[in-house]
Amino acid sequence: MHQVNFSNQSISELNKLSSAEQMQIIEELSNINPKELEGDSEDIGKFNRNGKIFYRLRSKSLRIYFEIQKDDAVLCHYILQPHTLTDFIFRFKLPITEEQMIEQHQSFWRYLETLKK
Repeated sequence: MHQVNFSNQSISELNKLSSAEQMQIIEELSNINPKELEGDSEDIGKFNRNGKIFYRLRSKSLRIYFEIQKDDAVLCHYILQPHTLTDFIFRFKLPITEEQMIEQHQSFWRYLETLKK
């Protein structure tokens, strides 16, 4: 069982969920085993970004990005909705700041709509 820590963004998203959903996410993250991290799970992906190994956990209707720290603790960086611009950008390693990750994707689409006018 791993200790699970959350970034400001991920704790903000976690707080939006019901208690049952929060507990499910914490349980999934704390019970991840090395075999799953090495690719034996369809729900966990792995990629390298800026010298860090990140994992992407598909948990029901969420995408959870985390890393395993030296003390075997899990650091949850982001909790994102699937099929959003933010999820796409992070997954495909496009340059983006943390502030941009926190922005709601709806504002991006509203901005695009204003360009049509």
